[in-house]
Amino acid sequence: MLALGSGPEQRIRLVLQWRQISWITCWITLYAVEALPACPFSCKCDTQSLEVDCSGLGLTTVPPDLPAATRTLLLLNNKLSALPSWAFANLSSLQRLDLSNNFLDQLPGSIFGDLTNLTELQLRNNSIRTLDRALLQRSPLLRHLDLSINGLAQLPPGLFDRLPALRSLSLRSNRLQNLDRMTFEPLASLQLLQVGDNPWECDCNLRDFKHWMEWFSYRGGRLDQLACTLPKELRGKDMRMVPMEMFNYCSQLEDENSSAGLDSPGLPCTKASPESVKPKPGAEPEPEPSTACPQKQRYRPVSVRRAIGTVIIAGVVCGIVCIMMVVAAAYGCIYASLMAKYHRELKKRQPLMGDPEGEHEEQKQISSVA
Repeated sequence: MLALGSGPEQRIRLVLQWRQISWITCWITLYAVEALPACPFSCKCDTQSLEVDCSGLGLTTVPPDLPAATRTLLLLNNKLSALPSWAFANLSSLQRLDLSNNFLDQLPGSIFGDLTNLTELQLRNNSIRTLDRALLQRSPLLRHLDLSINGLAQLPPGLFDRLPALRSLSLRSNRLQNLDRMTFEPLASLQLLQVGDNPWECDCNLRDFKHWMEWFSYRGGRLDQLACTLPKELRGKDMRMVPMEMFNYCSQLEDENSSAGLDSPGLPCTKASPESVKPKPGAEPEPEPSTACPQKQRYRPVSVRRAIGTVIIAGVVCGIVCIMMVVAAAYGCIYASLMAKYHRELKKRQPLMGDPEGEHEEQKQISSVA
């Protein structure tokens, strides 16, 4: 009986153990499937470096099934023209994002809001014309930013306020004409700045940025050539090589504007002459008050040739003065050495006291030396 009863019980125990093992295996399999990142269709994924390469696929939208653990996302050489604000949501581990060679013309201000670990952002060769001030406010670890070959005409103030780690910035081949110094003041770690191939207007609006460039170069920063386009006198000149005397008229304009603002407002001047009032018969005509607008003198920067000529003339004059001083000093030294030599020889040949012939000869020698 025991032998007969032990057979069914053993079978039941085996069945129960098998069911438990099956359930555990299923749970482990499901957990492993959820843990493994799913690669988007047609993209290439590297599980070791956590890189997702979706470049050159003609994509018009960002793949929605990107793995959450992605660190590098390559979307260059596609047909992306507009991106929603949630395109990169939940990619908090992303460190490198490349959107180069697309057709992007505008980016939402919160599109990079979840990319708190982003260190490199490539936006090269797009059609971006404007940037939102809050575009990069949530990426404090950003080190490399490429905005070259776009249509940027200006940078919003405060764009780089929260990028203390930024080391390289490229603004080449845009439509920038001037830049505000305060926009670049927060970039304490910046080492490389590329601003070439832009239509720079080297006028008063660029004067403060010139000061910042000189300070940036002094502390060891690398900067490519900033060639002026306007005015004609400075066309092709590097902004850093333009002397500060060329911007003296800027302070004059500022003084005039400040003085004009302090003056009490009067009647607006008009270029049109007022209607003439016919004088009464027998009365002398009264002089009409002048209402014409006074023509303000337009300040222009000094010619580059005049500035260079002034520097050359000043250098020549200083050189001549220095040469004259050196000649005078040499003449004095030679004269002093001759006189010292003469006095030594005179002491050797000094005759006895009271010899009139010796005194006479001494007078002759003194007169000949003089």
